Amino acid sequence: MDFRDSPDEAAFRRQARAWLEANAPLRDPHQVEPGVFENWPDAAQMQAARDWQRRKHDAGWAGVFWPPEYGGRGGTIMQQIIWNQEERRVLTPPAVLLMGQGHVGYTLLAHGTAEQKQRWLPPTLRGEYAWCQLFSEPGAGSDFAALACAARREGDHWRIRGEKIWISDGAYADVGFLVTRTDPDGPKHKGLTCFVVDMRAPGVTVRDVRHPNGGSHFSHVRFDDLRVPDADRVGAVDDGWRVALTTLMYERFFVGAWGSSGAFGGPQLRHLIELAGRCEVGGRPALQDDAVRQRLAAFTVRARAIEHMSYRVLTTVSQGGIPGPEGSIVKMEFARLSQEMTNLGLELMGPAAMLDGADAPLAGVFQAALLENPCMRIAGGTDEIQRTIIAERLLGLPQESHVPRDLPFRDLPRGGGWRPMA
Repeated sequence: MDFRDSPDEAAFRRQARAWLEANAPLRDPHQVEPGVFENWPDAAQMQAARDWQRRKHDAGWAGVFWPPEYGGRGGTIMQQIIWNQEERRVLTPPAVLLMGQGHVGYTLLAHGTAEQKQRWLPPTLRGEYAWCQLFSEPGAGSDFAALACAARREGDHWRIRGEKIWISDGAYADVGFLVTRTDPDGPKHKGLTCFVVDMRAPGVTVRDVRHPNGGSHFSHVRFDDLRVPDADRVGAVDDGWRVALTTLMYERFFVGAWGSSGAFGGPQLRHLIELAGRCEVGGRPALQDDAVRQRLAAFTVRARAIEHMSYRVLTTVSQGGIPGPEGSIVKMEFARLSQEMTNLGLELMGPAAMLDGADAPLAGVFQAALLENPCMRIAGGTDEIQRTIIAERLLGLPQESHVPRDLPFRDLPRGGGWRPMA
């Protein structure tokens, strides 16, 4: 695989880098970056993110891969990837608007009506809409198709009742992309329908989910007879599984895009090497200890392997294919690598590992990571689900035993239970 830019890509990279460096300061590689699963952004951070998105939009840099008729640049997927890589070099507000510009936006491009695209996509690129993805439920996490949030048609509206859990960006989202159960008498994969919902409408309740680190990145969302116009339905009735697969496909794509930018493992590895230069092992700097150096070298190799595996995901998409199990490898291996690097960092600190926040070495970045890492091994599909995908789709191992796919949803044995709507 040739990782070098083509002449056109190199020219695009120069243009993107010039604009970014003229509009934002360069990121300090030694600065401690906030964790993925910290608190929601405050009002000032949220406004800064919207302002930055609007600035990119007005300069023609928002939605590089989106069609021009919806406010995008009309570029290639590789140009979008280059933009993501270059934007990581500069210091920007929190990336709290990526959901709409990422997998939700691409889903609307693929399945939305012309009216829906004009109504939702241009404001999203201007930073006016923050989105969330309403998929997981208390009784349907890894088994996504077992979801039970019910939608029943009433004339030109739908009445929605149910709940969703582990919703990233839910606390500040303006709109949500929701998957519901519309036919409990059909097989679980065939009775789903997707909607766009107003997250501030009557009948929507959003509550924080508190993490071990005290933060609140996820939300629990409840729908109590929420009324949604049929005009806000995305895709055909009972065809939500196919629509949602598009969302999940692009979620894997963005895993690859972030991985290729060095976001997975790179910052934490830099912090770990810096920490090893400060701490001592056996009366000398830890960086001079052979065992520590060996572990750091192994982490470096694995971080580079994740980066290169991410390129495989991007190559598949750039050639018009659907990302395969490579995205599962990237996601699972990064979660494991982060946990192991965190453990080494805390080992090197010794008693100082008991400190937290500003009192701890490197402002407590490793202490925070210790409490965040379990989230990484659950979000976007648990390690167990990723291993199953890799085993069945990459290694060709026999499939796990499943409930017959043609069994009606209402007859499925499942936790949480399905309740018919009155």
